[in-house]
Amino acid sequence: MSNAAALPGQPRGAVLSGPATARAVNVLAPNASPMTLDGTNTWIVAEPDSDLAVVIDPGPLDDTHLRAVIDVAERAGRRIALTLLTHGHPDHAEGAARFAELTRTKVRALDPALRLGDEGLTAGDVITTGGLELRVVPTPGHTADSLSFHLPADRAVLTGDTILGRGTTVVAHPDGRLGDYLDSLRRLRSLTVDDGVHTVLPGHGPVLDDAQGAVEFYLAHRAHRLAQVETAVEAGHRTASAVVAQVYADVDRSLWPAAELSVLAQLEYLGEHGLI
Repeated sequence: MSNAAALPGQPRGAVLSGPATARAVNVLAPNASPMTLDGTNTWIVAEPDSDLAVVIDPGPLDDTHLRAVIDVAERAGRRIALTLLTHGHPDHAEGAARFAELTRTKVRALDPALRLGDEGLTAGDVITTGGLELRVVPTPGHTADSLSFHLPADRAVLTGDTILGRGTTVVAHPDGRLGDYLDSLRRLRSLTVDDGVHTVLPGHGPVLDDAQGAVEFYLAHRAHRLAQVETAVEAGHRTASAVVAQVYADVDRSLWPAAELSVLAQLEYLGEHGLI
């Protein structure tokens, strides 16, 4: 058995539905897979003394899950007043329209195509529903529309797929861009250094209690992978599939298609910086 405290980010262990911080409660969606890990974490966020709650990433279009999220909030004496999206991938956002119908809430997102209502989300926005303070942090890279949400009162950040509770994130070409992703990781590192953030509430996987350690691990991992890809190209592996076979040989082959998209993003980055 591994020691969670010795793993990157200090994961708490099993992914469970329930309270994660004083203001954040997880409801785990039943959509586990190699790409979604244990399933999508749907987050209910509220001030402890408030009867209003915000939901982040309703998850897949699964009525049982969506109604479970509502039930958890109502059993805590809260009404869901707003829905937010970290990004538009179906495992996070497919259920948003149905959830909005069930809760009669607006859906706010960076991508206008995902919004229900007049308001979107932009860098620097602060959500204040029910006295909550939830700051919008732009974290593109995994997707162009990826956002994170800083929860200062809990010294936490909700990262969607930008940082996972286990493993690392795919930066899938062409929507994902590695340069943007590295900038986003540095932005999150600044939250840990300058704003005292220590907890990561991810879109998949367990809660991380060492946010700075997680970010540093991600940055080191990306640097290592880039060096491996650069070496593979120099050795004559010119296509993304050939690079994957060389660099990701130790990765489950079911994940190679995703790895190939990630390699395309890495090759683009290396080319833009004149490294290949």
